Parts: sequence; structure tokens; C-alpha cells
Amino acid sequence: MVETSAPLTWRDLAGIGLERLKRGNQRRVEALGELGVAQLGDLLTYYPRRYLDRSREATVGELNVGEDATVLATVNRVRSVPGRDPGPGRRRRDRVEVRVSDRDGASLKCVFFNQPWRSKQLREDMQAVLYGRLEEFRGALQMTNPVVDLVGDRTGGIFAVYPLSAKAAITTWEIADMVAEALRRCEPRGIADPVPVDLLGAHGLCGRFEALRLIHDPETFADVTRARNRLVFDELLRMQVALVGRKRDRERAGDGIAHEVDRALLAGFHRRLPFALTAAQSRTVAEILADLSQPWPMHRLLQGEVGSGKTVVALTAMLAVVGGGRQAALMAPTEVLAEQHYLGLSGLLDCLGDGDGDGDGGLAGGTGRLSLGGLAPVSLELLTGRSGARARQRILGGLASGDVNMVVGTHALISEGVAFESLGLAVVDEQHRFGVEQRAALGARAALGGLPDVLVMTATPIPRTAAMTVYGDLDVSRLDELPAGRAGVTTSAVTAPLEQPAVWERLRGEVAAGRQAYVVCPLIEESDKVAAAGAEATFEELRRGELAGLRVGMLHGRLPASAREPLMAAFRDGELDVLVATTVIEVGVDVANATVMVILGADRFGIAQLHQLRGRVGRGAAPGWCYLVAENPSPSAQARLGALVDSSDGFELSEIDLELRGEGTLMDSRQTGRSDLKLASLRRDRDWVPRARAAAEAISDAGGPDPTLTEEIALLLSDADIDYFDKS
Repeated sequence: MVETSAPLTWRDLAGIGLERLKRGNQRRVEALGELGVAQLGDLLTYYPRRYLDRSREATVGELNVGEDATVLATVNRVRSVPGRDPGPGRRRRDRVEVRVSDRDGASLKCVFFNQPWRSKQLREDMQAVLYGRLEEFRGALQMTNPVVDLVGDRTGGIFAVYPLSAKAAITTWEIADMVAEALRRCEPRGIADPVPVDLLGAHGLCGRFEALRLIHDPETFADVTRARNRLVFDELLRMQVALVGRKRDRERAGDGIAHEVDRALLAGFHRRLPFALTAAQSRTVAEILADLSQPWPMHRLLQGEVGSGKTVVALTAMLAVVGGGRQAALMAPTEVLAEQHYLGLSGLLDCLGDGDGDGDGGLAGGTGRLSLGGLAPVSLELLTGRSGARARQRILGGLASGDVNMVVGTHALISEGVAFESLGLAVVDEQHRFGVEQRAALGARAALGGLPDVLVMTATPIPRTAAMTVYGDLDVSRLDELPAGRAGVTTSAVTAPLEQPAVWERLRGEVAAGRQAYVVCPLIEESDKVAAAGAEATFEELRRGELAGLRVGMLHGRLPASAREPLMAAFRDGELDVLVATTVIEVGVDVANATVMVILGADRFGIAQLHQLRGRVGRGAAPGWCYLVAENPSPSAQARLGALVDSSDGFELSEIDLELRGEGTLMDSRQTGRSDLKLASLRRDRDWVPRARAAAEAISDAGGPDPTLTEEIALLLSDADIDYFDKS
């Protein structure tokens, strides 16, 4: 180790190879390298995956046939048995048979197929922990291909079991010996602890060196909990300090636009709406307007499930910016969704066309071009790939001159050739990856300068812990309340064929009453082409069977836009009774007259997707019906379907989804691969996430993190890691 009395930092630990340890012989070093452990820092954070209490491990006599079990046993005999010749073209099944016994002398046979290396791994008198299903074969107890942990001759009550792989020729007790030596060698100097003592005291956390010692060599399970709490807090704190730091840097840069918001004008807009804002909408509007008045760019996430009223909130923000003389753009990921947003915004603006123009906060003018309180004309345009050359040229010219102050389109709005005179706000729908580069691209297209504010909208409710972590650099607003007048949706899981006729009877009854329905085809992941073929086959089957005599249309992602939009228009206008579709209708389809949603193969969908699809019905005064059709769903699928039947609250469902699936699905392509989250779980440690966030904000507001913590973040979270979260 380096000759100095200063505590060891993570940079020090990352620079010390395992060969520096007395027990770090070449074989062990190479084996740990196979496990991704190369330096002392890697070793100390190679945490046990479980702990064994030797006094409580089951004996063979206590095991039950047919159940998964764990038993601590001693190896008595090992033999390799060649398999019989299976004939041409078939593989011979060699096996290793191992006889083990427990402390009471009861024996058990373990059989390993196609694992010849077990004959070298397992030796007589070794102690091993076996995990497997107990079987009875020819009157004797047996486990087939159990998981094996070699524990050596370790004594004491509780000891750690480390994650191993067949490729790494190392045992759990060899790892424990190396960890113990590493801790002994570190003890004279200690390990630097950059978390302020008052923060540790406030959260009842132990010191870092103590936590590392207890996580690897606890005396009680309470020690494990103490150690884990501290190390989980460290992981979450590093991430939160990085995210809060970037957020504060943006705020300090002051390169945004401090909009002069005319609140009286917006109050007039809200008075003229045909409905009253919900309390959640009013709260969210106030949060956004406060952001718009600041000199740094807004970067806010607006969560609100389908039907919660995100559109009117977005339009309020756009009008606030336009009222101050700037332009606003709403970007959607698809042409269908962009067109739907354009229709939604146009409808809200059209209802204001009878304003008196008295300058008291009202709006006046005709459809398409309205006078906003006598201050500026409001011009709304749609720009997509379907826009004709002449219309495109006119709109581009209007954006460059400032004559067009509101535009809806796809992400082509930030492509080459598009220039804004004074872009002040970008509303981005269902597209979370909109970060530094995209904001810079928008700013570069605004002649008057200043980075525009960004409002990211999503109809997918996100658990609070995930929002603080995966979207930690955004301010978050929640529309957790649906507008009044919604009749709601009754959801049923249909898991038996005999129940299906009632589904089609309900659908036909609703159509007979003048309403409409959706049928969603089973999810097919292979390709758009396969999904389209599946949709067409389902369409033909239903058209000749359950939906015979009804006006039925089919929509899938491979339909060209020229065919898709007329079909959507026909359904919106009531010219079709039923729309058979793939999940292309998940977002962007808003038909208040639709009251029935039948989702075939519902067990193949996730909770969030099913909830989004369900949100397409029950949007008017008539009650909605959602049928989740699934034959022989797995236990996990039954849990998902049951959650949807029991709850219509998207935010509650997002927490259930996190519980059922784990946080790996929230981390996008990164999953939990190289992340610093070795111990922390957004699901299991949800109570620690807000604590780490508050601590990170306190550290940032007190002048920033300790240099040691800054160094740790740079070492353990790469720029790519932080960029990922920053752009999420």
C-alpha cells in the first residue's frame, strides 16, 4: 500500500491490484478477473449474494420431496458415469454423481448432467451448500443439477456466500479470505468517508469502513442490515449528487429566457374553456409558469395518464410563451400523434373564437388565427412529412419570420432547414430522450437566442423512486386526477374460453347503442411485418365471426400514412363501428364515443401498456368496458391482469409494476449492467431514494460535494452514465 497516513480513497483502492495481497496468487487473481474483479475497490464492493446461518440450515431429514430447498452437507463420494450411446445425431448425457451427508448423517445423492468439471470441483470431505428441488428416484432422495456453493471449513454462525460462475475457478471461502486480508490491510489508514457526519447521524448510518467490514463479515443479520443501509445510501447519493449538480449548473448558467407571463391573459383563456381545470391541472400550471419566469431553461417532466388533461396544460404553457412574444413548438414521435395533437389544440383554440377582444385577458379572432388579448396573433400550424411542398415552404417561412408562433410536428422540427425567429418553448410528447444536444439544437435555430424551455410529457406513470433516479435532473409535475364527467372503465380478466362469448355480446350491444369499440391484436415482437400479418389474420377471423355484420376497419404500423389517416378519420367520424389494431393505438387516438376495449393475448403485455390501451375508452359520459383476454396466463401474467382489474390509478399501478418486474426495466438499454447500483434497488430501497435526493440537494446548496465525493462520482459514474440520466 502507499506509505502515507491519509485515509484510502476510492481512487487509491482502484489503483491497487489484487496481486498486492498475500493471498492474491495468480490463480485467484485470474479467477476473480473472470468475475470482473481486478482491483481492491472491485473486491471490497464484490458483495455477498446471500448469508448462511449454520445453526439454521436445514438437514436432509427436514426436506420435503417436490420442494426447492437449501441444505449444508459434506461430500462423501464423487464419481463420473459415462452415458449410454444415444445413437446417431444425438448427444451422450455423461453425468457426475455425488453422495453427500448432513450433520445428522442423513445422505442425499446429487446428479449433474453434462457438467464433467464437477468431478474436479467437488472432493471428499468438502463442505457445500446445495440449492435444488428434492426428488425421489428409485426410493432414494436426489437433487438434479443443484446450484452449489463451496464453503470450506469456515466456522462461526453467519458467513457470506459470494456470486460465482462455472468459468471462475475460485470458491466462496477463497474470496472471503482475500476480502478479509484486504480489510486488515486497509484498517490502519481507514477508508475515506466523504459523507458529512451530520448527514450520517441524521439517517442513523454507520461509517463507511465499518459498513464494508460488516457486509463481508457480520456477526448478526442486524449487522448486515446496518452495513447494507450505509452502502445503499452511498450508491444512491453518488447518483443524486451527479444529477442535482447538473441541474444546478443549468440554473446557474442563466442562458434561458425569463418570460414575462401575463397571468390575467391565461386566466381569461381558462375561463373560456368548456370545462373547469382540475386541482392537479391548476397546480401543474402554476409550477410551469413559475419555471417560465426564471432566467434558466425549464426542464420539467409532466406525468399524466391518458385522459388526465395534459393537452390543456401544454397549451397554457404555449400561450404563456406566445403572449410574451416568443414561439412554441410541440413535438411528437409519430405523424399520427402529431396530427392528433394538432386536432386537440385546434379544438381548444376554436372554442375561443368568440372572444370579445377587450384586452382583459380574453382572446378574439377566427379559427386558426386568434388574437391573444390584443397582444399578438396566435397562429397554429402542423408540419409533418405529409405536409405538401407549398405548405411546408409557407410554414418554414412563417417560423423564420415569427408569423407562425405555434407549430406541431415530429422531431423533424429540429432538423436542418428549420429555423425559428424566437423559439421559447418546446413541448416534447412521449419521447424522454431529449437532453443537452436536442436543447442546443433548438437554441441554435432561434434567431433571438436563449435556450428554450422544455416540457416533456408522458402518459406512462412513473414510480416516485424511478422519477427521482432515472429522471433525476428533471423537475416533475404529476396530473394525478382525472377531469370530472368521466364515467370510468370497468376492467375484466377473461381467462377461460367459456367467458369469451360474453365479451363479444357486450361489444355488439354497445355498437347497437351507437357506440364504438377497439380490438387489440396479440403482441407479436418479431417484426412490424409479422405483427401486421397477425393483425390481418385476426381481422379476417373476427370479420367473418364475432364481428360479422359490423363496420370494421384494420390499423397497423405498416399501413402507409396515406391509408392510416383516412381510416382514423373514419373511426373518429363514426363511419366504423370497430377498429381492429395493433398497439399503434396506444397513444394518439382520442375518440370519446369508443366504450369497449378488447385486448387479445393480454398476458403478453406489460401493466403500463395495458393501462395505456385501457385509457382509450371511457373518455366520454358513457361508461367504458375493458376486457383482458388471455388463455392460460402464467402466474406473473395473472398478477399483472389482477392488478389492472383491481386498480384504475396509473400511479398505483406503476408502483405495482416496479414491484413485479424490478427496476431493470426502468433502466432502458443500460439495465443494471455497468451502473454503480451494485446493492441499491429502486424497489427494495424505495425509502432511501428520497433521503439520498434530499441529502444531495443539501450538499449542493451548502457549496457542493466534498472533493473526495466528487472524485468518487467521476470514478464510479462515467460521463456516459450521467449523460444517460441527464437525457432520459
